[in-house]
Amino acid sequence: MSLQEFDTLIDRMKLAFEGADNLGQYVEAAKVLFQMNAQLPDDLQLIFEELDDPEDAKSFVKQYGAELKYAIVNYRQRLMIS
Repeated sequence: MSLQEFDTLIDRMKLAFEGADNLGQYVEAAKVLFQMNAQLPDDLQLIFEELDDPEDAKSFVKQYGAELKYAIVNYRQRLMIS
């Protein structure tokens, strides 16, 4: 995947994530985080625990959202170098 393709895909997912997060739809926001994580190479993917209880979705989104942003930045840097 090229840097431009990755950026386009991640930008769409970020919009979906931010929309769900801002509306308090944390289960939906968590689903987007899972999808974003799947776009990263195996060595950068976060190990998520399954989200079974919707009540835990808010803390899940807050915890993993920042970590995933960091992993995305790392992958973008790789794509820029290659």
